[in-house]
Amino acid sequence: MAVTVSQKGQLVIPAAVRKRYRIVPGSRVEILDTGQEIVLVPVPKDAFRASRGMLKGYSVKAFLNWRRQERQRAHARIR
Repeated sequence: MAVTVSQKGQLVIPAAVRKRYRIVPGSRVEILDTGQEIVLVPVPKDAFRASRGMLKGYSVKAFLNWRRQERQRAHARIR
């Protein structure tokens, strides 16, 4: 889905996308630059409530192992 950027650097998010992701006037959207693409991520008004249940099915041990691996990868990239 292509959109056109205005002279002011603005773009319009198509109505179908706004509706699907519940983006309304005043909503916040995070812009992520991955180095190869730009990603728009809707930011929930209450991030704490939105994150509820996201770790369902994961054990604390598995989560800590995953975090340890992520830190090691990040540290290896810095070197």
